[in-house]
Amino acid sequence: MRKISVFSVILCLVLATFSVTQYSCNERAEAKADSVSIPKTMTHGEMVERGRYLITAASCGDCHCPKVFTPQGPIPDSARLYSGHPANMPMMPIDKKVLKPGNWMMMGPDVTSFVGPWGVSFAANLTPDTATGIGAWTADVFIKTLRTGKHLGQEGGRPILPPMPWPTVAQFTDEDLKSIFSFLQSLPPISNKVPAPLTPVDVAKMK
Repeated sequence: MRKISVFSVILCLVLATFSVTQYSCNERAEAKADSVSIPKTMTHGEMVERGRYLITAASCGDCHCPKVFTPQGPIPDSARLYSGHPANMPMMPIDKKVLKPGNWMMMGPDVTSFVGPWGVSFAANLTPDTATGIGAWTADVFIKTLRTGKHLGQEGGRPILPPMPWPTVAQFTDEDLKSIFSFLQSLPPISNKVPAPLTPVDVAKMK
């Protein structure tokens, strides 16, 4: 009977250990790849919470929420969250110089209206009110609007005006935008008909 050297035994053990370790690493790598390529399907509640997180992190309420004024300054009105520029807010006097490119731009007192070379823009009502908000929209319309920068995502539709950073928001994934839409649809509907944008010609005619 041939004698097996101690060296041979050690070599076999090392090779066996290497094979098991390599197999385990490959399995972990494949599992990680699977977790990246196949995202977890979220429940509706999880989508709403993710949408709440994303829209808060993106500071969408800075423009789309009417404000109440406190000693520390304006803060979002919790009773009118994401309802846009208040329909009954009086139009402040406008310095026509802001219509000329290169000059200062202006914003309304509660940061829901803006004046610049494009005219006057008003923050939209994002609540699910079907008449004045986005209650009649679908997730696909919402996504297409933010991908194209056109109202309702329609070709030839009016552009979404500054300061809405739609080119940045368009970088969100479809899942992100669907989550934001789910959160907005979970809000109480608020009837608030935001004024239509004003062109520079409209502003120039104002007294």
